[in-house]
Amino acid sequence: MANTWFETVAEAQRRAEKKLPSSVYSALLAGSEKGVSYADNTQAFSELGLAPHVAGLHAKRDLATNVMGQNISMPLFISPTGVQAVHPQGELAVARAAASRGTAVSLSSFGSKPLEAVVEQNPQTFFQMYWMGTRDTMLKRIEKARIDGAKGLILTLDWSFTYGRDWGSPVIPEKIGLSAMVQFAPQVIRRPRWLMEFALGGGIPDLTTPNLMNDQGVSPTFFGAYAEWMQTPPATWEDIAWLRSQWEGPFLLKGICRVDDAKAAVQAGFSAISVSNHGGNNIDTTPAPIRVLPSIVTAVGDEIEVVMDGGIRRGSDVIKAVALGARSVMIGRAYLWALAANGQAGVENVLDIMRNGMDATLYGLGHSSIHDLTPEDVIVPPGFTRTLGA
Repeated sequence: MANTWFETVAEAQRRAEKKLPSSVYSALLAGSEKGVSYADNTQAFSELGLAPHVAGLHAKRDLATNVMGQNISMPLFISPTGVQAVHPQGELAVARAAASRGTAVSLSSFGSKPLEAVVEQNPQTFFQMYWMGTRDTMLKRIEKARIDGAKGLILTLDWSFTYGRDWGSPVIPEKIGLSAMVQFAPQVIRRPRWLMEFALGGGIPDLTTPNLMNDQGVSPTFFGAYAEWMQTPPATWEDIAWLRSQWEGPFLLKGICRVDDAKAAVQAGFSAISVSNHGGNNIDTTPAPIRVLPSIVTAVGDEIEVVMDGGIRRGSDVIKAVALGARSVMIGRAYLWALAANGQAGVENVLDIMRNGMDATLYGLGHSSIHDLTPEDVIVPPGFTRTLGA
């Protein structure tokens, strides 16, 4: 246990970097252009303060909440991310870990495991889509999600398709064939533990996307699916309202940074939004989500569930987001680093870190429930918040 357990997300990241081939680890860092947004996502939380009490505290704290119709044990669930080739079990290990800790998981349509298999591991599964392909194709994907048991849908729109990164973009093969094996051998041979995990887990990483399988039963590669997404004409608000109308259950629109977009999401009939800049992958210098969260909550918080993702690295970050109006948060890189570090147990480890941090912060603030948090619990320095599109 002492050799595998870690105390912080930062330690999970260090272990992931040590274990993964350099291209695989670089893909997890992401962030567009100079990485200003990527850095601000975490830095912004450091600028927010807390003012703890020393007496009159509560011996028991309640972290449970409800998001998109699902009761979860804490105001945090798993964000959808693409092919999780950091571990052979990928999304299945993540789903089991989330289920063991009483929270929900979101599966990307670019994921490496089929939705029905993920739902089997965690019934509280949301399925994430992009506006890609024809309307008929999207309808078929929605129907498949319904049949497979998805509890809700997520539509992700925040991506700038920016290739340039000041530190260089990772080299990722279209598929793992002989030429790719030769090309990446120098990286992989220096990471024998990662290679051995895949060897024992069934073979080479699968870079196909089974949830985007076509009528001929062929699953596109990650980059094949990505090309379809890029080539699809951008959606209008009328398109998005139509897509929302095709699903009767909870439906979250991910990528909101502006007040006017939040109001448009309400008008389009969405039941939830996530305030997000795609982990720093939207246009660089887009503000951190926590900076724009208060203005969006003020504008639409009484009409729609507001979730936030981006920059969450500790439980106190979650408490700050909830105090400023988020119903819950989603985490992405934190669980991917943990998955790389130690598989399902690693993800459970990071979820425990988050829960313990939330509980300790709630205790110090003198509350017995996360539902008692208010903006007054957070010290917001002058000039911290941003209001976009008001």
